[in-house]
Amino acid sequence: MAIQRDARRELRIQGTSAEATLWKSLKGKQIEETRWRRQFSIGSYILDFYCPALRLCIELDGNHHFTIEGDLHDTRRDNWLWKEHGIQTLRFENKEVFYCHDSVIENIKSVILELKKTNKTHSSGLKATSPSLGEEL
Repeated sequence: MAIQRDARRELRIQGTSAEATLWKSLKGKQIEETRWRRQFSIGSYILDFYCPALRLCIELDGNHHFTIEGDLHDTRRDNWLWKEHGIQTLRFENKEVFYCHDSVIENIKSVILELKKTNKTHSSGLKATSPSLGEEL
């Protein structure tokens, strides 16, 4: 646990400029009043951005994601997050954050609104929990 905590802290400090740019738009409930966490652990994975209330993850992908190994890792990870925790993953290339920022934000908003609508129609008292700790967030 301490190793992962240290890794998350290091990722926040040494994060990419794309992560810093997107974080400016996500923090403080700026997009559809959703609360986001940065570098959040689920199992052995560290998510770039995570909204517990909607079980939505945003990942920003750099060059290493566009290799065969990177693609396989991302696919396994995304499938595990979905199957084990019901977490949907949105992926954007780092360069999209800079060159298509408004489009990225609109895409995120669209998914958030759809998830909120779905959660209202299928209300099950969904509570966000920390899967590793079982604590309500």
